[in-house]
Amino acid sequence: MKFGMIEGMKNNITSIDVARLAQVSQSAVSRTFTPGASVAEATRAKVLEAALRLNYRPNAHARSLITGKSRIIGLVLSYLENLFYPAALQRLSERLQKDGYHVLLFINQTSNADDLVTEILQYHVDGIILAATTLSSDLARNCADANIPVVLFNRVMGNSGSSNLQSVSSVRSDNLTGGKEIANFLVKSGHQRIAYIAGNEESSTNLERERGFREGLSENGTHIWGRATGNYEFAQARLATLELFKPGQEHPDAIFVASDHMAFSVMDTLRFELGLRIPEDVSVVGFDNVPQAEWGAYELTTFNQPLDQMVEATASLLQERLSDKEKSAGKNIVISGELIVRKSVKIIPEKPDQKVLAKSTPKPKIKT
Repeated sequence: MKFGMIEGMKNNITSIDVARLAQVSQSAVSRTFTPGASVAEATRAKVLEAALRLNYRPNAHARSLITGKSRIIGLVLSYLENLFYPAALQRLSERLQKDGYHVLLFINQTSNADDLVTEILQYHVDGIILAATTLSSDLARNCADANIPVVLFNRVMGNSGSSNLQSVSSVRSDNLTGGKEIANFLVKSGHQRIAYIAGNEESSTNLERERGFREGLSENGTHIWGRATGNYEFAQARLATLELFKPGQEHPDAIFVASDHMAFSVMDTLRFELGLRIPEDVSVVGFDNVPQAEWGAYELTTFNQPLDQMVEATASLLQERLSDKEKSAGKNIVISGELIVRKSVKIIPEKPDQKVLAKSTPKPKIKT
């Protein structure tokens, strides 16, 4: 039976008032409004009914003062125009909410997030996720001293041998293997003048992808034919394309672009400014496999970053670190991806009867 709101009630309703009306303990009221806490359904129903009648709203700030936990995760993002990161933001937020956490979002425009992390610490967050950015050794130590876990998403710390950095965890896809697979695929597809458009020169993702790409080409007896830098930005990727396709010069017959976001700019520039056909004149491969990669306007061959698995690993690492009383060293998790072959690459068999197929990739596995 439902009852309306009680008239003439006081303004400062507390959990004690709710407990008294629901005829349960105050701890039962607390558990009812604590995400993930165990409480019997019958008890929950009585508490919610009483809270509704009293117009009671839990005070999250007051609860955080009592428990010492804010249930807030600070999330720092860069390159929001890169289509991979809005999708990552949505998945991370949804996944953390399942664990009873809420996201406090900060946008960082540089490769180092020290200033923002210093600000985030003022909000007494329970943990920090840094996506497409990193932090210094000193600030990593400050976070560790405050017992605040830090997880890098799609990045890895440099100089990880430092004791200050050993508390920082990271989750990323297997960029090195991805670069190698793309090199193998392009060579086996018959391409000879293979160029590379880099992302941010200092980022771990770009360094690993390019390293794997160079190693893959070397193993096939060749090397990067041309190189330019797009810095993971749409406009700069256009300029990088024009640099590789200067008038009167021989141009690449294939380009590996360090992200899908840049690859779309490369394809638009090739088609609409240079009048070239894809893949008849130039093959293009990206990295990420954002949803737009399969659109009919692009049908981009790309290396898939397993976003759902990366998000799950990030959430699991945070939970593990939050419950870690011994403050053990952080973990670096690398998750396997796969090459997704679409129509942006031309297959050029060496023999008439030769068929070059994309290498089948097993179900992604988590490597620790």
